[in-house]
Amino acid sequence: MNLEKVSHEKEGLQRGLSNRHIQLIALGGAIGVGLFYGSSATIQMAGPAILISYLIGGLVIFTIMRALGEMAVAEPVSGSFSSYANRYLGHFAGYLSGWTYWFMWVVVGMAEITVVGVYVNYWFPEVPQWLSALVALILITAVNLLNVKAFGEFEFWFALIKVLAIIGMILAGLGIILFGIGNGGEPIGFDNLWVNGGFIPNGITGILFSLVLVMFSFGGVELIGITAGEAKNPEKTLPLAINNVIWRILVFYIGALGIMMILYPWNEVGLDGSPFVLIFDKIGIPGAAHIINLVVLTAALSAFNSGLFSTGRMLYNLSLQNHGPKYFSKLNKNSTPSRGILFSSAFLLVAVFLNYIVPEKVFMYISSVATVAVITNWTVILLTQIKFRKVKSKEEVSRLKFKMPLHPYSSYFSLAFLAFVIIMIAFIEDMRVALFVAPIWFGLLYVGYKVKNRSISNDESVLLEKKLG
Repeated sequence: MNLEKVSHEKEGLQRGLSNRHIQLIALGGAIGVGLFYGSSATIQMAGPAILISYLIGGLVIFTIMRALGEMAVAEPVSGSFSSYANRYLGHFAGYLSGWTYWFMWVVVGMAEITVVGVYVNYWFPEVPQWLSALVALILITAVNLLNVKAFGEFEFWFALIKVLAIIGMILAGLGIILFGIGNGGEPIGFDNLWVNGGFIPNGITGILFSLVLVMFSFGGVELIGITAGEAKNPEKTLPLAINNVIWRILVFYIGALGIMMILYPWNEVGLDGSPFVLIFDKIGIPGAAHIINLVVLTAALSAFNSGLFSTGRMLYNLSLQNHGPKYFSKLNKNSTPSRGILFSSAFLLVAVFLNYIVPEKVFMYISSVATVAVITNWTVILLTQIKFRKVKSKEEVSRLKFKMPLHPYSSYFSLAFLAFVIIMIAFIEDMRVALFVAPIWFGLLYVGYKVKNRSISNDESVLLEKKLG
């Protein structure tokens, strides 16, 4: 196959996402619910040195996003890395990455809408959890069916709430640390970063193990690439959003976690409730727990909104690549891939139901595939970018408007890092199951790919016989 002659998919999507939409979607993708309630687990692994873990992980994520950005600016399509993999690595790579990414977001969506019920129960314990999940599913599905601008507007405000909460927490924390606000006017200082066993209390192994959870917390940041097919000015908005990823990580992850560990000994973070709630309580903000519950509820809805957006676009592009049913290639009157969105919603509806009848272990096994799926798709992005450069002439490379820095060494370094993360998973008991379940998923995809190709070959043979006969 001559890679230079592979045609691009002809998409009919509207470019309705403005610069402010893209910037907040990128920001929302980089900030997950885990920062609010899941951060204590990573802090217990590495102590204050978790700041080093996020810095290392952030640099790798920045490299991955630059690899994706180079291709997305040159060839902006909604299928993003699946489309590029299909074009430059081969059809199976596009098939595997597209369906794996779709499955990942279905599983994540299942978890997020289930969690919505928990957060609603905080205020309304009499409301059944399944009802809250169902309402969330219907609401977000309706938003995604309208048009891409409606999705962008909802995601803009969802992400903005998360961002303002974190900025408020950082400013409030600095007020306590530097000026003693809420602490009788006595500044707390920075001693908690090193007095409880040192800055690296659990040694280098603590940092290495924490890198696994740190990388998982960045899952979703590649959503920027999925928006490429519907961005109004991808050559301007995508580079700006991607280049800002590293600053978002520094400010929102390292800044927020640093504040937490300065205010509280690292081995006590999260033991008495969410650190966010404790900080707002300390400076006297009334209803701190209610505010944070609202923020985390919004974060869950934001993740689900992004996930449904991604699944619809990925199914649409898979159909254009002949890797999915042609049924998904039809758009509604708003130029939205409604069939893919409704198909994903139907799966999520089933998933909510299954969450009540299947044992917790089974649910965990399915979810573990989603964690490996993140690493799989990042690996595909890096491998595709390497091949993308190889098939380009020197003249074509010189015309690229958003080049990958330090190519190809940055790509090889990131690939080695992702391989290291997979190895580390084998040493974490609760996550080890992913290494057994993931090959089964990939095996099923391979069988499905072979069956699909055999069916296409048979159809072509029948058409040829008719022409000759």
